[in-house]
Amino acid sequence: MKKGIIKPIIAISTGDPAGIGPEVSVKALSDPDIYERCRPLVVCDARIIDQIIDICRLDLLINPIKDPGKGSYSYGTVDVLDMQNVDMDTFSFNQISAMTGKASFEYVEKTIQLALENKVDATVTGPIHKKAISLAGCNFAGHTEIFAHYTNTSKYAMMLADDDFRVVHVNTHVSMLESIKRITEDRILEVILLADEALRKMGIDNPRIAVNGLNPHAGENGLFGDEEIKHILPAIEAARERGLSVDGPHPPDTIFPKMKGGQYDIVVCMYHDQGHIPTKLLGFEYNHFSKRWEGMSGINMTLGLPIIRVSVDHGTAFDKGGKGEANPESMIQAIKYAALFSSA
Repeated sequence: MKKGIIKPIIAISTGDPAGIGPEVSVKALSDPDIYERCRPLVVCDARIIDQIIDICRLDLLINPIKDPGKGSYSYGTVDVLDMQNVDMDTFSFNQISAMTGKASFEYVEKTIQLALENKVDATVTGPIHKKAISLAGCNFAGHTEIFAHYTNTSKYAMMLADDDFRVVHVNTHVSMLESIKRITEDRILEVILLADEALRKMGIDNPRIAVNGLNPHAGENGLFGDEEIKHILPAIEAARERGLSVDGPHPPDTIFPKMKGGQYDIVVCMYHDQGHIPTKLLGFEYNHFSKRWEGMSGINMTLGLPIIRVSVDHGTAFDKGGKGEANPESMIQAIKYAALFSSA
């Protein structure tokens, strides 16, 4: 960040308090580079954050506030928009509950509200637990759908990224049968355009976009299915007519090594697992000897929204909540991504 430029305020909803979200949020703010890029604001119950600082034995102060304009935004002090929505007498780490589900949902709602009111420049989300928010009466499949609903957005897509490895999804949180029904020329073209726009905001002048097929061997010219012929190829041709650098449909089992090797900037994936599996295989590293996750990188971003939303690319990990063992790598990446897009 150049000297004299006002740094963006990034609102960080910590996710479910019983999981690792508050911990990775606080640990991320132990990185002084974050404060060189932005003004981070944690949205949570301040008492949870205070407890995490003690558990992790971090040399940090806490500044509970009610308005983003009251933050100090200085390294060594964690500014917390104090929601005061957790009953600390009944709170416990590692437990799925309606109380923490409701709290996490309210953190997300608040960050969206702040962004829509232009009180913050971007939002970053920690992991929520779908069962917990369901117990609280919040019937959404995930963050992507929550943000789309509260911003009245109909055209959006989920992008995962780990450094230069990026995927974007035509479909996400629906059954495989429903996902196949939703693979249409219009939807695929929509996602290609969203991907192209996002990469240009990141400073890539002419994004190279690869599009996956749905079927084995991308259908093998109709032998294993005709979705590629009927829907995917027409979308690619329509994107090319608009001047975009797009090719495919590619067999999904061979395209990802090509992107990792630098041949493409992003791959359009047809369904949830087609994009999630390779990204998490790349970013998640488990050490069999130490029995620890030593790598936990990658971010999740919703494209097409009127506000910026970036998330960690991992779950609540209730088994690690409150233990001080969580890896903040993904949260650090998410905050930096949000800062980058805020400056675009």
